[in-house]
Amino acid sequence: MTESFRRDGEYPQENRPTQSAGFGEYPPPPAYPPPASAPGWHEAHRPPVEPAPVEGPAHAARAKRPVALLAAVALAAAVIGGGTAAGVQQLLAGQDRSGGGINGTNVSQSSTGTVSGVAEQVSPSVLRIDTRTGSGQGTGSGVVVTADGEIVTNNHVVDGATEIQVTMSDGKKYTAKTVGTDPDKDLALIKLQGASGLKPAKLGNSDHLKVGDQVVAIGSPDRLTGTVTSGIVSALDREVNVPKSEQQSPQRQRGGGGSWPFSYDGQQFNGNTGSNTTSYKAIQTDASLNPGNSGGALVNMNGEIVGMPSAIYSPSSDSSSAGSVGLGFAIPVNTIKADLDALRKGGPGGTGGGNSDGNSGNGSGIGGFGTSF
Repeated sequence: MTESFRRDGEYPQENRPTQSAGFGEYPPPPAYPPPASAPGWHEAHRPPVEPAPVEGPAHAARAKRPVALLAAVALAAAVIGGGTAAGVQQLLAGQDRSGGGINGTNVSQSSTGTVSGVAEQVSPSVLRIDTRTGSGQGTGSGVVVTADGEIVTNNHVVDGATEIQVTMSDGKKYTAKTVGTDPDKDLALIKLQGASGLKPAKLGNSDHLKVGDQVVAIGSPDRLTGTVTSGIVSALDREVNVPKSEQQSPQRQRGGGGSWPFSYDGQQFNGNTGSNTTSYKAIQTDASLNPGNSGGALVNMNGEIVGMPSAIYSPSSDSSSAGSVGLGFAIPVNTIKADLDALRKGGPGGTGGGNSDGNSGNGSGIGGFGTSF
């Protein structure tokens, strides 16, 4: 026979005998997905990525705890911050209500060290003094030392006055009389008639002054009530000589210039002082002082009176052109304080050559008083 024998599976697929459908047939092969394409070089060498673990409910609870903690901290910070701000506001409000805690007319804490603050506090305690004497009229300044109207000023401002009228910083006018004078110190004390509720000045300590300290001058130059100027302490213990009485000044007797004559180191200024003079250790200042500032206030930056302007140097002997050139002199306030009790008893010079009696009023008859230093 020419027929060849082959093992099962050696027949070509198309020549494989088919089985008829029916009982006992083989099931078809399972369907497989097509093979994936072969990876490239980079994909083949990339490290495998592990899938992220699935978090359970316990981990989610732990994640929520920091958020809740942060919210609690923020709320506590807001409460504490609000309480701190309220506490600071109450503290500041309490300080504002308490002020500087200084008696008299001292400058409040918020205004300490400013010229405007000093002027605001002290100006009500400084006033203008107009006088009429047998030889003419004059103007000076004064400082309130008691609420019932005791006023300290220079002796040469009121010496020989037959009429005295005082004008306060608010424009109110009083008549006054001389209580006591001390020509040797160029000091006088007058008393306002019918006055009450005035604002006394705070008298400081002139021994604490130093050269270069800032000062404020308040007075009534040329009848300009409440004029404020400022400067520094230029020198201390300047010994100046002035006439004991304005009426005894040779310059006054001749009807000379409007500046108060004085001498220093043997040299005469503003005319002849005459032979009847007195001397004192003065504070020198460059604060502008002019005729009419005599008897006013020299104030430190705490609002305390440290001196009383009493003399200026003017290079001109003509009263119409007399004025400040930055050389002014003031009686130290410690000299004034030491002399007050004696002045209340009349002082070494007594009540002076004349007095003014009467009630407070407009004083229109004195309104035309002139100016002298």
